[in-house]
Amino acid sequence: MSGDDFAAALPGTLAYSVPGWGERRADEVLTLASVGKLLLLASVARGFAAGALDPDEQLALLDQDYSAGSGLLRNLSAREWTLLDLARLTASVSDNTATNTLLRRVGLERVAADTAALGLRQTRILDRIREPRLPEHPPTFAVGTARELAALVEVVADDREWGPLLMEWMAGCLDRSMVAAAIPHDPEDLAVRDLPASGLWVANKTGTDVGTRCDVGVVRGARQVCYAVLTRCSPGDEFAMVQGMQAVGAAVARLAAPAATTTPERTAPP
Repeated sequence: MSGDDFAAALPGTLAYSVPGWGERRADEVLTLASVGKLLLLASVARGFAAGALDPDEQLALLDQDYSAGSGLLRNLSAREWTLLDLARLTASVSDNTATNTLLRRVGLERVAADTAALGLRQTRILDRIREPRLPEHPPTFAVGTARELAALVEVVADDREWGPLLMEWMAGCLDRSMVAAAIPHDPEDLAVRDLPASGLWVANKTGTDVGTRCDVGVVRGARQVCYAVLTRCSPGDEFAMVQGMQAVGAAVARLAAPAATTTPERTAPP
């Protein structure tokens, strides 16, 4: 069964872009869940590198920042955190409260401008995190395409100014349950690896919501492979979609592996 046939057999939409391997529905605009936080983190990292933002700036949490869903801050007692702390919490545990606090400080307009400067046209943040999201609110937090997100990760991985900082934050992501689950690596290896690397190293950001699973990242081994895998399905079918994401992850692992000498065929595992 080919990779496209395998994806077509899934109970939902599987879109992916893996430069150097293949693409499927790569220009389809899908909801991103917390993968959209990468756009905010890119703005923050660029601000730190340019001196426009101070990593040590203290930012107080406001009642409006607190959000249910993923994260730790809503259950912690401290009400003031540095911008760097908030960025790390956003990247590592996808903290919704940290995200809202950073977004209030940076601003949707600044994130939109930075996103456009990076060449993204269909990938954008629409609103802050809201739990629950009501009919009068924008329909979702963020939308985007697999092609643009894979291109974004390539820019991050190759940038020498702000890229290493964002890569470090992504390396701290605690969710390796999707694409990365099929990539043999040490999830506690946070040191940004250069090429060639011994074994495989992963930095990623995931997004999870009802009917949505997304994973975007970079893998380094004998070569660097960037990927973006986005899914949409009916509630209850998420596990099957994750299995499809892991099939893409297995191909990414083969492509990046130190022993790999040829590009793997676009086939799903048995």
